[in-house]
Amino acid sequence: MEVAAIFDIGKTNKKFFLFDEQFREVYRAYTCLEERTDEDGFPCENLSQLAAWMNNTFREALALPEFDIRLLNFSTYGASLVHLDEAGNPVAPLYNYLKPMPEPVLADFFTRYGPPGKWAARTASPVMGMLNSGLQLYRLKYGKPETFNRIRHSLHLPQYCAFLFSGRQASEYTSIGCHTGLWDFRKKDYHPWVYSEGINRLFPPILPAAATFETTIGGKALRVGVGIHDSSAALLPYIMSNTEPFLLISTGTWSITLNPFSTGALSESSLQQDCLSYLRIDGLPVRAARLFLGNEYEIWAQRLATHFQKPYESHRQVRPDEGLLRKLERFKKPVFLWESIRMPGAELAKSGEKTDPGIFSSYEEAYHQLIRELTGLQIKAIHLARGNSNIRKIYIDGGFADNELFVRLLARQLDGYELVCTETPLGSALGAAMAAGHWRLPENTLIQKQKSLHP
Repeated sequence: MEVAAIFDIGKTNKKFFLFDEQFREVYRAYTCLEERTDEDGFPCENLSQLAAWMNNTFREALALPEFDIRLLNFSTYGASLVHLDEAGNPVAPLYNYLKPMPEPVLADFFTRYGPPGKWAARTASPVMGMLNSGLQLYRLKYGKPETFNRIRHSLHLPQYCAFLFSGRQASEYTSIGCHTGLWDFRKKDYHPWVYSEGINRLFPPILPAAATFETTIGGKALRVGVGIHDSSAALLPYIMSNTEPFLLISTGTWSITLNPFSTGALSESSLQQDCLSYLRIDGLPVRAARLFLGNEYEIWAQRLATHFQKPYESHRQVRPDEGLLRKLERFKKPVFLWESIRMPGAELAKSGEKTDPGIFSSYEEAYHQLIRELTGLQIKAIHLARGNSNIRKIYIDGGFADNELFVRLLARQLDGYELVCTETPLGSALGAAMAAGHWRLPENTLIQKQKSLHP
């Protein structure tokens, strides 16, 4: 059976799939790797373990006699760079994008290249510290010059994974456009600060996401793709199967609402609300709104379980209860103070402050209120991503597509929209297969895996 092999690398779960030519999953492998710490003691990806797992997993699949692997590609999380020396070996950790950026570094950068609002508008990237992965290089240049001077090439994580198997180095639009602060969306080129600092010399030539390299692995000749950013990969199957405009809510640790049909430039106000632009595989902009939905959900699933002395997994068993929802109407304002969500209407917990679960009569009641408030924030993100576009169809994929209460409350607040949930969260892996495989989605394949929801 001819198959495409795809690594789908998330911050928590590392996945490997084999897809046949009808995009049916025929093989999978999963793992979770322990993080290491960087030189400052902050958790980060264990690059050597990741490379070893990928190599072993692929060679095991290559040895399976029932499969004929013709293509290998990669979908990974963004905002992450791997810095290589002349020999192609990492010279620094893969820094965690959640690590705080030193304030003096940001102050110095914006003294040279600000003001921040104007810079954000040109790069379509809100100021987000380490999440602006290009600024990681600026930090190394002036904060750790001995490390910076050893760097010969910097690869975005999808392209590093591809390099491990192809031996070829490349840059690619969807990774460059992932709120890196590197790309000038008006000029359609690297921002002037990148050239001023000479950082452009560290990036290999930009290749299209459809580019592949012919190589031989374990005596097997195959094509290796250049890799793709996971949110952009998740968007691809929907673009290929739709003729009408739509939004895609790709959920997981982050909930990213993607609008590939918006043509207007982002305002500074939108950027301040965590609205930004990504790049499609063809280099065109995608308006997007980010929400740290899954991260906040995990925090509160654990806290509520601890307070009400329930097993952590209890959140998976809660079903929508209309009586509880009516009872919760007594709360006219949000109750929860968030740990990681930053947007208007989302109140952050200050030092010493916390939400008291004791105001709820049961675990189920607290959980319903949690989902009510998270849904409200998701609605705001949808409207930010929609902008002025006349879009009435919304897809939702990833883990929250299976959360019955979340989806029901979302549908109720989206009057006049068609909300369509995918049943399998494999969008980013499928997109990676399409990007490098030039495969077209068979007619109705995606639709058959979906269900429409109406208020």
